[in-house]
Amino acid sequence: MTGTATKVVVTGLGVAAPNGLGTQDYWAATRTGKGGIGRVTRFDPSQYPSRLAGEVPGFEARDHLPSRLLPQTDHMTRLALVAADWALADAGVKPQELPEFDMGVVTASSSGGFEFGQRELQALWSKGGQHVSAYQSFAWFYAVNSGQISIRNGMKGPSGVVVSEQAGGLDALAQARRQIRKGTQLIVSGGMDASVCTWGWVAQLAGKRLSTSDAPERAYLPFDAEARGHVPGEGGAILILENAEAARSRGARTYGEIAGYGSTFDPKPGSGRPPGLRKAIELALADAGVTPAEVDVVFADAAAIPELDRVEAEALTAVFGARGVPVTAPKTMTGRLYSGAAPLDVATALLAIEEGLIPPTTNVEPADGYGLDLVTGEARPAEVRTALVLARGFNGFNSALVVRATH
Repeated sequence: MTGTATKVVVTGLGVAAPNGLGTQDYWAATRTGKGGIGRVTRFDPSQYPSRLAGEVPGFEARDHLPSRLLPQTDHMTRLALVAADWALADAGVKPQELPEFDMGVVTASSSGGFEFGQRELQALWSKGGQHVSAYQSFAWFYAVNSGQISIRNGMKGPSGVVVSEQAGGLDALAQARRQIRKGTQLIVSGGMDASVCTWGWVAQLAGKRLSTSDAPERAYLPFDAEARGHVPGEGGAILILENAEAARSRGARTYGEIAGYGSTFDPKPGSGRPPGLRKAIELALADAGVTPAEVDVVFADAAAIPELDRVEAEALTAVFGARGVPVTAPKTMTGRLYSGAAPLDVATALLAIEEGLIPPTTNVEPADGYGLDLVTGEARPAEVRTALVLARGFNGFNSALVVRATH
């Protein structure tokens, strides 16, 4: 939708990432190439082939949330609740002052509350059903972050959850934009995942895409000749999306506009049909009403699986030409955060627009043949007005989102 369609802007950011707790700390680390990947501390990883993760540092839920919430929430939900609080404060929004049906929550999730579920299943196996928390009925569920955020803030407007693995973070933001265009004033959106527990670890290992390197600086190397899979992580970002006119009328500061979106699904392997990522990019650009020449930076999905890196590079060179646009993957500093990764990339793109600085893809030496202008080493000063964010989910999801400066 372009032309007269309602403009939707981002007015608040809340970040919990492996290299920074809070937007300010995250951006200070990311703009200087400081990573947050290390050996897993949430459990003993020594018996597993993959032992590195991006873990959110210094987060103590009891410092931020009332004690009554702690027994009923998984680690990921606690992160989401706190990030939502920060995002609302950043936007200058006091939910109690707005009509409850004019506010909604749309988040993404790829695994739900795995750590909570693991603990309760262990109680079931070892002690019996009477020792299983009643909160298990919802604390593990994909939609729990949306539910808990909406309850905590009295938000009764359109709400839901999108489950499309790593692509879900963009899909949730697109659904939020759709609801605002239908008349809702404000949507809390984004994604937060945290499956750094043994049950979640085994599930991730089953996908056969995790790096087995024990060297944090050599473990996650998208578009590099030594690419060997990704490092998983926890965290993400929660964003406040608003009707642009409503935001302007209350004097809100805006980070940028959610200007365009496209999504596709890959064909069946062996069908001979091309992957869908290029089409998703083209749909997003058309939706935003921008040409490839107007895009100042691409935040790559960056799978670090050679064949998937090749697909992404080919899609980008087909749309923008060889080395036609700066490309970056700051998730090399955090690991792949599943449904939290793309909202974090969107937040990063908005911060890049604000400062005029493209953050680097750390530790990577671009392999020959990809044809990408990959920003490596250190951040690159640049006027950033329009950014494209890409995300792909396991087994074929492709999503692309365009964010644009509003001033």
